[in-house]
This record gives sequence, C-alpha cells and structure tokens, in this order.
Amino acid sequence: MGGNHTQPTFILLGITDAPWAQAPLFGLFLLIYAITLVGNIGLMVLVWVAPSLHTPTYFFLTHLSLADVCYSTVISPRMLTDLLPGDKTISWAACLAQFRLFALFVTAECHLLAAMAYDRHVAVCRPLSCVTLVSPRACWRLVAWSYLVAFLCALVYTGCTFGGSFCGPRRVDHFFCDASPVLRLACSDTRGSEVAIFALAAANGLGTGAVVLLSYGRILRAVLGMRSAPGRAGAFRTCASHSVSVSLFYGTLFFVYLQPASRHGGRDKVASVFYTVVSPMLNPFIYSLRNKEVRAALGKCRRRVLNLCRQQRGEAHGSRESWNGLGWKGP
Repeated sequence: MGGNHTQPTFILLGITDAPWAQAPLFGLFLLIYAITLVGNIGLMVLVWVAPSLHTPTYFFLTHLSLADVCYSTVISPRMLTDLLPGDKTISWAACLAQFRLFALFVTAECHLLAAMAYDRHVAVCRPLSCVTLVSPRACWRLVAWSYLVAFLCALVYTGCTFGGSFCGPRRVDHFFCDASPVLRLACSDTRGSEVAIFALAAANGLGTGAVVLLSYGRILRAVLGMRSAPGRAGAFRTCASHSVSVSLFYGTLFFVYLQPASRHGGRDKVASVFYTVVSPMLNPFIYSLRNKEVRAALGKCRRRVLNLCRQQRGEAHGSRESWNGLGWKGP
C-alpha cells in the first residue's frame, strides 16, 4: 500500500446478487468442488501406488492435479461462503493472499501444460530419445522451472495489483480477488500496472500456448503419417480430448486477461468460472480416466482392496471360530 492509507477491507459481490439463484448455485458449485477434490486427489494417490503409472506423462499429471486442487481450493470455498447469507467482507491481507496463490498456481498450470505437451511430442515423434529427453532429472527440472516462474510472476502480479492506494467504494465486482476488479478500486494511476500485468500474462499465456500448439501440430503430422487406421483413430481421440481441456483453459484465460481494461465487465465472471471451477474438475477425466493404463491400474487397485477385505474377513471369521471352540459364545 502506498502513502499513509490504512489497509482497507473489501466486499466481494460474488457471482450474482439474485437471492433465488444463490441456493442452486451453491449446490452446483459444492458438487463441482467435491468432484474436483476426489478426482484430482484420487489420481495423485493412484499414480503414487501404481508402479505401472510411474512414467513422465503421469508424473506431470500429478503436478497438474496438484495445481488444480490448490487454486480451486483458493477460490471455491470463499465463493461458496459468499453464496450464503452473511458478511461478504474480506480483509486486504486475505484478498492479497488469495490473489497471490491463485496467480501462482494458474501460472504453474500453464507451464505444466506446456511440459505435458512436450512430453507427448517426444513420446510420439521421437520415441527413441525418450530416455534422455524426458528422463526423471529432466522431468523434475521442468516442474521446478514451472513453479519457479510461477512464483516470480505471482510476486509481480501481486505487486502491480495491490501496490497502489485504495479509496472510495471497496466493492469488488467479482467472486474472488482478481487483478482487474481490484485495480478498478484504486485511486492512484493504474495504467502502468495494467500494462505490466497484460505484458506478463501475454508472455506466459502466449509462450506456453505456442509450445502446446507446436507440440500438438507435430503430433498430428506424425499421426497422419501412420499406416495403421486404429492407431490413427486412437491418437486422434487422445489429441481431441486433450485439446478440449487446453482450449477451455487457455480460451477463457485469454478472454479475461488479454483484453484492454476498458472492456472488462460482467462477462469476465462467466469466463472465470470455467478456468477456476470447471476446468479443474474436468482435467482428471479428460487426461487420465479415458486412458487404458489408468483403467488397468484402477482395476488392479480395486482387486487388491477387495482381496485385502476378504482376507481380513477370513481372519476375523477364523478368530471367532477359534474362540467358539474354547467355549466363548460371541454375539
């Protein structure tokens, strides 16, 4: 904060102020958030316990799921709270922390998507070089780079957004503390901050988006050169499902952040719902549950759990019979 202003409190106006819509939206977003947690955490646990999934592809997927869980948790609980009757104020420190964590994990997701696209490009177009190009050390470097760049960018985004003075009405016309609605409340000149945020968002979004597009372009070219029709069909299905998720995430992200500040309005809320709430829910299904490897690992885990339960029931039954043989009568 600049000057001698005290740290203000903000009021989040939420998705809608219509009382009739708040209860249905609360139920819908609560269900979406629960599916997001179960799907992404379940995927991370499955990759951890299934040796067949210890590959670069699923290594990146676990970090994508982690980013989805983190930034969805930064947004959804507060959004659900604001759909209930009660106080909708949020402190300056909480608003800043929410935006910083959101910027960190969303930026990390952009770079993780680029790393995943690179991994798939190597697997399809240069399979003989997989051992060196996507070795465990290279995978850890790509993930570390993603988080490092995201951390530094989050610091810049937060400094540009919250570095000025706030005065007048402090009603944030959004369901979370995002850059554009917060900057509209500043009483200092924000043109420099808006330009810096736009330039950095463009560099991150367009840079990682270009890596994704180039990778998938080369994958499609390699797929078109395949002689096997079933192989081409399977590759096309995989690319199509992944492109839906990437298009949804990048399309809404670009719509919100890569437009002039004067054009921001109520449509930003709708677009923001897709990349903050819907996309994290869909990613586990789009990226993993359609894959044969994940279905096979799920089947093995299910059979292992069932066998363990049968074994425990058998041991309990044998223990009861031994006690009965000694004259003890259970219930």
